[in-house]
Amino acid sequence: MARVMAVDYGDRRTGVAVSDGLRSLVGDCFVIDEPHSGQLANRLEQEYAARGADTLVLGNPINMNGTEGPRAEKTAKLKLMLERRGLRVVLRDERRTTAEAESILTETGVRGVKRKGKVDAVAASLILEGFLFAERVAASRPSSLAAPGSAEEEFPEADYGREDAKPGP
Repeated sequence: MARVMAVDYGDRRTGVAVSDGLRSLVGDCFVIDEPHSGQLANRLEQEYAARGADTLVLGNPINMNGTEGPRAEKTAKLKLMLERRGLRVVLRDERRTTAEAESILTETGVRGVKRKGKVDAVAASLILEGFLFAERVAASRPSSLAAPGSAEEEFPEADYGREDAKPGP
């Protein structure tokens, strides 16, 4: 089974998380330090191919009130660049992932310079975990009830495993 790669796109640093081969766990997390979107798209394309991914889940920075701001526009442009390179890209709501990543790092005692480099990778892992969970839920539903498309299309509001999450459908 092909892997899933999740991306927390930032102005300076971009967090990346890759699933295991069974698409059940986060297997690897890292940060790409690249402020230029074209160069970042090249690196993401290389990682996607090298890690055997068939889906890239791109965190979509929706404002807390549900509107899209300037960051969402940049994300849409990156999505288009990646799709033009032949990657399958799915947008996923990333609200609160950075705040949750900060909280996780605080709880585990990660501070200072080490923290700065890990926040984006942890945020990407949270995006990936949510997507993988929604994909498993979609796969476990009877086919007569399952809607066509990706887990994101079936459960766009799903933020499973988060304390502030609303119950699923």
